[in-house]
Amino acid sequence: MDEATFRVSGGSGGHGLIAFRREKYVPRGGPCGGDGGRGGDVVLVVDPNLHTLLDLRYKKEVRAPRGQHGGGSGRTGRSGEDVVIRVPPGTEVHDPDTGDLLGDLTGPEDRFLAARGGRGGRGNQRFATPTLQAPQFAEDGHLGQTRTLRLTLKLLADVGLVGFPNAGKSTLLAALSAARPKIADYPFTTLEPHLGIVSAGEYASFVMADIPGLIEGASRGKGLGHKFLRHLERTGVLLFLVECTDPEPDRTLEVLREELAGHSSELAGKPARVALTKMDLLPPGEAPPGLSRLAESPFLISAHSQKGLTELRMELHRLVNAEPRSVPRPGPGTDREP
Repeated sequence: MDEATFRVSGGSGGHGLIAFRREKYVPRGGPCGGDGGRGGDVVLVVDPNLHTLLDLRYKKEVRAPRGQHGGGSGRTGRSGEDVVIRVPPGTEVHDPDTGDLLGDLTGPEDRFLAARGGRGGRGNQRFATPTLQAPQFAEDGHLGQTRTLRLTLKLLADVGLVGFPNAGKSTLLAALSAARPKIADYPFTTLEPHLGIVSAGEYASFVMADIPGLIEGASRGKGLGHKFLRHLERTGVLLFLVECTDPEPDRTLEVLREELAGHSSELAGKPARVALTKMDLLPPGEAPPGLSRLAESPFLISAHSQKGLTELRMELHRLVNAEPRSVPRPGPGTDREP
């Protein structure tokens, strides 16, 4: 669940009160109506323990409580409590009508003010002046902000795996990390993105993301992969996986790169490496049939026999540290105004 659309409403402010002091031995005590309380806000807060938007997928509306009305003797009504909606890191907040990016929540302490509560109305004591000593009116509370938001999730990972279905992406992730994605001998086994933490030595690690396999035309809506291409936008390094038995690995890489470029020119420009997978399928010492067609030198790996995984892991870690990612910070409206 990486998308959710729902309505948020801040609480309305409480009304100000019209009241006058009636106290023994205090004639004409004057106005004493208190102010109404402020309505509660709706706030999005990053929770590092969440990884999907499942909790918000079926919500239709989130409404904060209103503020209480003002009381006598100048008492201010209680403000409505804020409603906190917890979202996973990497959540983007969009306006569904215009498509504008309103906020980008990536850090563990990031917050986004989704709907501001209304200000409480002023009681009649606020309007007393030397020439108007007994005002017979007060102010109503202001309505809270209401709007519709669309949340989308982009995974935060250092390395993204790119390849056709059954290229060995999930098997590689399981071999390098403690992640346990579904692995089977048929295409499109992976139906949702998976994250795994890969150890690269003592006190060194990086996060790897496995997305569903791409097919030619994925950037135009074919297959399953196009829906998840946005999860690669935050990665720092891409790893292209091609089966070692592919007779035309150069053509396969060309198609994969074209699909990335069709989705985003920035995505196509990320630093990348190539690995030929499933080397255990070839007889010992035999080179892949299409190796000579590749202009770049690929890693020859086998997740089953662990061949070449150490060299691949260290090279990816070096690239991740050499190419620091630029993660956008949260957009406007993340803090409450005074």
